[in-house]
Amino acid sequence: MQQKYDLDDRLINFASNCLDIGEKLPPTYAGNYLGSQLVRSGTSPALHYGEAHGAESSNDFIHKMKVCLKELRETFNCLRLIQKRNWVGEDKLSNLIAENNQLIAIFVASLKTAQKNKRR
Repeated sequence: MQQKYDLDDRLINFASNCLDIGEKLPPTYAGNYLGSQLVRSGTSPALHYGEAHGAESSNDFIHKMKVCLKELRETFNCLRLIQKRNWVGEDKLSNLIAENNQLIAIFVASLKTAQKNKRR
């Protein structure tokens, strides 16, 4: 049975896992660059989702959710580059990529719902 998490918890766990991966990359120019990028884009959705809870309007909420989605997509490509370089164990990376895909799907669905509700 899979444990159920609320979205806040999932995003915090995702961010923490991105930090772990970022710290394991080699201390090369490319490793430092991708590590920094992964830390920024991988932690951003958790922080922006927190801001979305305090949105001042439906437009503001949608905008903040779109930022989260953009950062998740950026993280996905960053993780794929790290995977291509074989810098991190495949088991941890493939689980993180799978979670990244699930989070993207959740945000796409949430945005569709929010935009539909806004039109009402």
